[in-house]
Amino acid sequence: MEKFTHLNGLVAPLDRANVDTDAIIPKQFLKSIKRSGFGPNAFDEWRYLDHGEPGMDNSVRPLNPDFVLNQARYQGAQILLARENFGCGSSREHAPWALLDYGFRAIIAPSFADIFFNNCFKNGILPIVLDAADVDRLFNEVAAQEGYRLTVDLEAQTVATPGGHVFSFEVDSFRKYCLLHGLDDIGLTLQHAERITAYEERRRQSEPWVFE
Repeated sequence: MEKFTHLNGLVAPLDRANVDTDAIIPKQFLKSIKRSGFGPNAFDEWRYLDHGEPGMDNSVRPLNPDFVLNQARYQGAQILLARENFGCGSSREHAPWALLDYGFRAIIAPSFADIFFNNCFKNGILPIVLDAADVDRLFNEVAAQEGYRLTVDLEAQTVATPGGHVFSFEVDSFRKYCLLHGLDDIGLTLQHAERITAYEERRRQSEPWVFE
């Protein structure tokens, strides 16, 4: 998993509440357990004018010009600004996979669905909870200024605007440690690789039939 320490990123605003995981990555694309390849189908039903199916060439599909992420000013965005209860619905881990593959490294919202919130940390995305009034302010600033960027500092737990205003956010210390060091569940386990190997060797000596 890629480390998350400091990010200065273009912001894309998704001004919708209760965005569920089926909107983030529709169910017909949940046919792989690989973490990559889902970005082209992120927000598929809002992003394209036709109905997407696995295996389609997304590069030739008609884009919905009214969908915010299709607007030229938000291309290359790494920070998604959203409304309350983002990531509700089913618990599919494909949702953060799709957002990460699209290019988002951080999401700012007043609230998140619990399972989605947890899955973000496990996949290298930083979900940031700010007060609704602060999120409103950011939506207004993004709309008023093309090329609007925010600076996220995970170590300091701050979000800084181009105008110099700084928001503070809370994050669990263990989740913070994992993101700062790029450790998912597998990475955490591999930190104990020598002890695991030693345990397996002891069992191989004491219970050789297990390994036959």
